[in-house]
Amino acid sequence: MSEAETVARTDFPLTAQSLAEKLRACGLASGQTVLAHMAMSKLGWVVGGAEAVIMALLGVLGPLGTLMMPTHTTSNTDPMEWQHPPVPEDWWQLIRDHTPAYRPETTPTRSMGAVPELFRTWPGAIRSAHPVTSFAALGPNAEHLVWDHPLEDEMGDGSPLGRLYELDGTILLLGVTHWNNTSLHLAEARADFPGKRNLRTGSAILVGSRRQWVEYKVLDTHADDFGAIGAAFDAAHQITVHHIAQAEVRVFKQRALVDFAVAWMEQHRDLTR
Repeated sequence: MSEAETVARTDFPLTAQSLAEKLRACGLASGQTVLAHMAMSKLGWVVGGAEAVIMALLGVLGPLGTLMMPTHTTSNTDPMEWQHPPVPEDWWQLIRDHTPAYRPETTPTRSMGAVPELFRTWPGAIRSAHPVTSFAALGPNAEHLVWDHPLEDEMGDGSPLGRLYELDGTILLLGVTHWNNTSLHLAEARADFPGKRNLRTGSAILVGSRRQWVEYKVLDTHADDFGAIGAAFDAAHQITVHHIAQAEVRVFKQRALVDFAVAWMEQHRDLTR
């Protein structure tokens, strides 16, 4: 969507201050540890853009709160797996040989939106070391959330998602639905269902100070049922759906979602069919 289209769809623009007030009304509060997923376009034209959105979030959480966002880099995967878009097979080895090694300080996000891309560079923010599914965090719990992100545990118990579960953290879905809820991947890692398997992938990483293409195993994840899981969770837990501009807003505890989703997957998911 162009900026002109965003302006045309906006009745009156949000500011950092007005957005903070609306987020408080949705249940975000000082001192929380929050994993935020968002689509800024649903907020309309915001005075100050992505910077103002981050200022609003940090302003609500305050100095005792911690903010985390996914800062994924899906371009640093094996090109053999790519579908959106695929690339010719005779490119694959060239990509493996020349993709820059992941560096938390410099590697840009891919398809994550303007807010996470800015947040990863925010003063004081720290980012996990996973070359594909990194998370960035800022606040008192940031180091606990993102330290030692295992290569073969992208979004399981050893990942920032698992650490958020330990802390009984909160999820904010701002302008997105459960289709974008990465904590459902933590449920996948924990659940036992037919057809669950690992697959091999690869990424460019630094081994010592040298760039290397490293192959490793990860869980073969599936998001096709995330919408159904989210709808069932919302109904079972009576999750209130608020609205800010054109954005649906949900604020809820991650533990409740993950525990519900594990049970749902073990009852309903069968990848062998």
